[in-house]
Amino acid sequence: MIKLPPVNWLSLLPAIIPAFTGILMLCWDLGMKNEERHRLAWLGILGLAITAVVSFCLLGRNEPAFNGSYALDSYAMFFNLIFCLAGILTFLMSIQYLHTSDIHAGEYYALIMFAIVGMVVMAAATDLINIFLGLETMSIAVYVLVGIWRQRLQSNEAALKYFLLGAFASGFLLYGIALLYGATGSVQLGKIAMHVNEHGASTLLLIGVAMLIVGFGFKVAAAPFHVWTPDVYEGAPTTITAFMAVGVKAAAFAAFARVFLYALGGIHGQWGGVLWVLAVLTMTVGNITALVQNNVKRMLAYSSIAHAGYLLVAMVAGKELGGAALMYYLVAYGLMNLGAFGVIIAVGRKGEPNEEFADFAGLGFRYPLLALAMTVFMLSLTGIPPLVGFVGKFYIFSAAVKAGYLWLAVIGVLNSAISAYYYVRVIVSMYMHEGDKVPEKLSARPALAVAILIAAVGTIWLGVFPSASMALTRLSFLSLG
Repeated sequence: MIKLPPVNWLSLLPAIIPAFTGILMLCWDLGMKNEERHRLAWLGILGLAITAVVSFCLLGRNEPAFNGSYALDSYAMFFNLIFCLAGILTFLMSIQYLHTSDIHAGEYYALIMFAIVGMVVMAAATDLINIFLGLETMSIAVYVLVGIWRQRLQSNEAALKYFLLGAFASGFLLYGIALLYGATGSVQLGKIAMHVNEHGASTLLLIGVAMLIVGFGFKVAAAPFHVWTPDVYEGAPTTITAFMAVGVKAAAFAAFARVFLYALGGIHGQWGGVLWVLAVLTMTVGNITALVQNNVKRMLAYSSIAHAGYLLVAMVAGKELGGAALMYYLVAYGLMNLGAFGVIIAVGRKGEPNEEFADFAGLGFRYPLLALAMTVFMLSLTGIPPLVGFVGKFYIFSAAVKAGYLWLAVIGVLNSAISAYYYVRVIVSMYMHEGDKVPEKLSARPALAVAILIAAVGTIWLGVFPSASMALTRLSFLSLG
């Protein structure tokens, strides 16, 4: 008789709440009038707020679940807080945005919740099969969200491209998992770590690791697996672009770091060199191509590639400092990037996306508070003190130097200097050029204004007072294993 493992419901609670909320949204949507569907967003915010509170209360617990294939640890709970932040800000930005598009609100909000369920599973999974299941749950929901603006050809093309390349990357990931199982005899990360520490790396294991790098490289948009990013980010609804840039990237790095820094940490010397090259390529390709963009949304897509490169620097540095810096930077990137996309949404109107650099001209004189918020986000993305982007980059490059990767840190700093050109270009356009675009007043879109305000306050606050959050990231990272 097969003995079933005991069910640890407490570890599943952060996944059950958004899943239940998503199902409730679909049921409620059936009997709802079109003008009432904004209430679904508030239901989603409530569900994510409860998930965040539960995750925060579970910080500090460290226990395996389901025979070691799932974990209730601070590492997973910390990432849950990032996913909830990304989800809540996306909902706030979406309430008025959906009025300017022909997107059906019911399935839109529910799919975001289901994508978050996949993210939560990815962050907590300590088994390669569960990581894959979480990844596919998230990815399928996001494929649909990218193409959910069905009347828009660009959105359909983006969804098709993302789906085809995503399926290709999933194949690499699954093949890598199979090879790792063949080399170590297990898919559980703890057992893989023990095998690697005792026996080192075999050829079969290294081929499996290479396949995993390709699969995760696609999900985090690392060069040369980044080609899908600009077209998908530009074609997707702007709120979904923001959600992908933060939520999907954070989930992919959560699983990437758990597999490589914990399970494969014993052979860091074998894969560290590959990630070193990928980090340099990703930072440089992202920044150089962002320089020549005339569309702000597309510029942010390329800049997100560059930021994936900075996060790979933290992966290369590894250990406690690198892991904690990675987690801190994901919070920083989430705040400043969601805020920047919020301003892009605010500048747009129905039928007029207003995403070109020229569309931001004169914004500083007509809407000074909105322009001030965008200035904060652009300076933070550049890495100007005392904003959170500067602190995040400081931690990453410091970790790289302490781990002996001086040249990697130097290349990272040079790339940050390059990025200043296209971020400052937005500020110059807002304050030094005249323009005639008249966005709808933020007072008419209070939820969007709140989202931008939260992001701006967080960007400044965590930059000025980083100690508490950095201490939390360290404790959370140490719960690995």
